[in-house]
Amino acid sequence: MKSHLKRLAVPKSWSIKKRGRTFIIKPSPGPHPIKLGLPIKLIISDMLGIAKNSKEVKKILHDDEIFVDGIRRKELKFPVGIMDVIEFKKSNEYFRIVLDKGRIRLMPIDKKETGLKPCRIIGKSKVKGKTQLNLYDGKNILIEKDGYKVGDTVVIGLPNQEIKEHIKLEKGCFIYLIGGKHMGDIGRIEGIISNKITYKGKSGEIIETLKRYVFVVGKEKPVISLTKKE
Repeated sequence: MKSHLKRLAVPKSWSIKKRGRTFIIKPSPGPHPIKLGLPIKLIISDMLGIAKNSKEVKKILHDDEIFVDGIRRKELKFPVGIMDVIEFKKSNEYFRIVLDKGRIRLMPIDKKETGLKPCRIIGKSKVKGKTQLNLYDGKNILIEKDGYKVGDTVVIGLPNQEIKEHIKLEKGCFIYLIGGKHMGDIGRIEGIISNKITYKGKSGEIIETLKRYVFVVGKEKPVISLTKKE
């Protein structure tokens, strides 16, 4: 398996310049599809612009105590994706990975938000008589009582991964689009029929999308910040 990608062939969602070195680092295999996640090296070098090369990035990862979802990371290729929280402990800077008009962006957040992460349920299984929730970012959580469905969202605490809130995929809830031509949109569910969902967008228009593109983010309002504060 190739460890690099041609810069011109990277996903359109990656917020990096197309010009520069011919090859760039490829993320390690992980929970995020390549369209919705990228290696931490590119976040430090290309998106934040605080390093010029791999040597400088390695030094930052070694010295600056960088955490992803509350766990320290030092690997250049470690994949970081949608909803992940990145903390720079020494500089007291905090970011969440979000989508902006279909592009992956780093959004500054308050420290108090770093302890929460919404996770979409993509599967369920039985483990020793208990139900295991399989989450979109590779995490798995065992629960005692089951009332969860695929497509619902659990808000977990970081880094302990305890469930703080359960948000059902149902009419009236706020959603975030992680796929399709409206990727990055925020809206409110108007209706659910089979594998399709209609939602009301920011300007009031009714839009139809596929259920697999929908990420539930709140009941009365999104539980986390998804757009920059004005």
